[in-house]
Amino acid sequence: MYETIRIDHDTRGVATIWLNRPEKHNVMSGLMMTELGEAAKVLGADRGVRVVVMGGIGPSFCAGGDLDWMRAQIAADGETRAKEAGKIARALQALNMMPKPLIGRIHGNVMGGGVGMTSVCDVAVAADDSRFGLTETKLGLIPATISPYVIARMGEARARRVMMSSRVFGAEEARELGIVAKVVPPDALDRAVEAEVLPYLSCAPGAVAAAKALTRRMGPQIDETLIAETIEALVERWESPEAAEGIAAFFEKRAPVWKV
Repeated sequence: MYETIRIDHDTRGVATIWLNRPEKHNVMSGLMMTELGEAAKVLGADRGVRVVVMGGIGPSFCAGGDLDWMRAQIAADGETRAKEAGKIARALQALNMMPKPLIGRIHGNVMGGGVGMTSVCDVAVAADDSRFGLTETKLGLIPATISPYVIARMGEARARRVMMSSRVFGAEEARELGIVAKVVPPDALDRAVEAEVLPYLSCAPGAVAAAKALTRRMGPQIDETLIAETIEALVERWESPEAAEGIAAFFEKRAPVWKV
C-alpha cells in the first residue's frame, strides 16, 4: 500500500509507523509526506488503534529533506513548489492532530524535517548516540513548514539557539531543548518506548483523544493562516539564489560561496 513507510500492528492496538527509506536515512520526500498524512488519518480513525509509535528503519530516524526532491522544486513552477511544500505542512498537521497518542522512537541522524517530525510526537524517546540539527540554513533554506511545531515544542528562546545556526547537537542537548523527553542507550530504546506505550493501554481511548484535543487547544494555535504562511516562506526560499547555490554546492561536493 505504501512505498516510503510501513505500518505494523500488534494485538494490543499498538500501531507502528516506520519511515522506510533506510538506504537514504529516511529523508523526507513529497511522497513520504503524502503517505504519512494519509497514515495519520487512517490510524486516527481506526477504533482498534490505541497508541501509535513512529520510528525509522535503518541507521537513522530521519536525516532531513530529500535533496533530489528539493532540487526539483528549484526547477519547478510556482504552483508545483507550493503544492510540494504543502505536503510537508499537511503531513505534520495530520500527525500533530491525530486523536491517538504518538510516541517517537528516535535514533541516528535527526536533521531538519526529522526534528519537525519528532516535535509532533506527544513524547519522544531518543538513543543517546542520536545527532540532531536544524541544518537548513547551510543550504540557503529555512525550517519553514516545520517551524510551528518545533517552536511549540521548544519555545521561542530555546528555538533561537538552534534554528538559525545549523549547529548539530547531541541527544542530551535535544532533551534540554525539549525536543525529546528521555535519552537512553540504544539497546534500551525499545524498552523505553514500551514504557511510554503501556500506560495508555489502561486508559479510556475516548478520554485520551479528548485530553489530547484539549491540550492542543490550550497550546500554541497552528491554524490554516499560519500553515499558509510557512508554505509561502518555504517556497520563497526555494526560489532564492541562495537555495540554488546551497543545493548545487551539496551535489557538486564543494563549499557554497558564503562559507568562510
